[in-house]
Amino acid sequence: MQTFIAIRSFVSQYPKTIAVVTVTGVGLFGVKKWMAGGVCHSKASLEGKTVLITGGNTGIGKETAVDLAKRGARVLLACRDMDRADKAAEEVRKRSGNENVIVKKLDLASFQSVRHLAKDVLASEERLDILINNAGIMRCPKWQTEDGFEMQFGVNHLGHFLLTNCLLDLLKKSPSSRIVTVSSLAHERGQISFDDINQEKDYCPAKSYAQSKLANVLFTRELTNKLQGTGVSTYSLHPGIIRTELARHFLATMPLWKRVVFTPLKFLIKSPTEGAQTTIYCAVEESLQNESGLYYSDCAPKTAAPQGLDDEAAKKLWDLSASMVGLIQSQ
Repeated sequence: MQTFIAIRSFVSQYPKTIAVVTVTGVGLFGVKKWMAGGVCHSKASLEGKTVLITGGNTGIGKETAVDLAKRGARVLLACRDMDRADKAAEEVRKRSGNENVIVKKLDLASFQSVRHLAKDVLASEERLDILINNAGIMRCPKWQTEDGFEMQFGVNHLGHFLLTNCLLDLLKKSPSSRIVTVSSLAHERGQISFDDINQEKDYCPAKSYAQSKLANVLFTRELTNKLQGTGVSTYSLHPGIIRTELARHFLATMPLWKRVVFTPLKFLIKSPTEGAQTTIYCAVEESLQNESGLYYSDCAPKTAAPQGLDDEAAKKLWDLSASMVGLIQSQ
């Protein structure tokens, strides 16, 4: 009773303060819900189907794996760090109740590793229904892949380009299979520097990242053309701004004052579960079965930036990428 009286007294003394706090709280909650974006409502079952997810041991890759495993899929986690991958696989099994979660070694910065994984999958799997090109690196220092290419372009685009092409025959054998490539809104700031694809003249982490994400969109566009009549659909997407390890290089270079300002805003950023929704949507949504080559965000089709709709650039990038990875053009 005394507590109730004390509360009434406080409310009567500070009505404006309470009103401001209440309105602010409701407003922040509303913004948080809006920032969370779309949700995949599909109840599609993946029983009897096989999914491969690159970078499935962390962030939205792991959340995607949990969701698809809950739907009954056989899930292959293709990861660079095997210790972390094994721990993630165990977590996915526990959270999904599905024991059919397999770990595979994959370093997208090594063409040899990509080809080895593809050979392993082709030998061990009878089908591949969904390939999710999820793994990536963002705004890293000026590094090179094992094969001598700029790291962000090499991992985010070339590694997935080679992996996808190596697995195409298996994807074509599986009815209505899908290829989902995680791009970014950063593609809107991207340009493909055909005369300096490795950014050797003037390396900028943000510029290189944007180029690699634009490459994801253009890759999906040209891949759609090459897959016409095969029954394989392909999609690219922006998952949103998410609290994951992807931003570790970017945050490490941010001035302290910016990090202090940025910290409270983390409340508004998508969680990995929220960030995985568009990937899951593109992988399972039944209404997309006859759609291919589009770009998605918040579980809905969106118009990519003009440079992402350039068919000539898409074909030119495909031919250049095929040459860089040593891919036989007939594939």
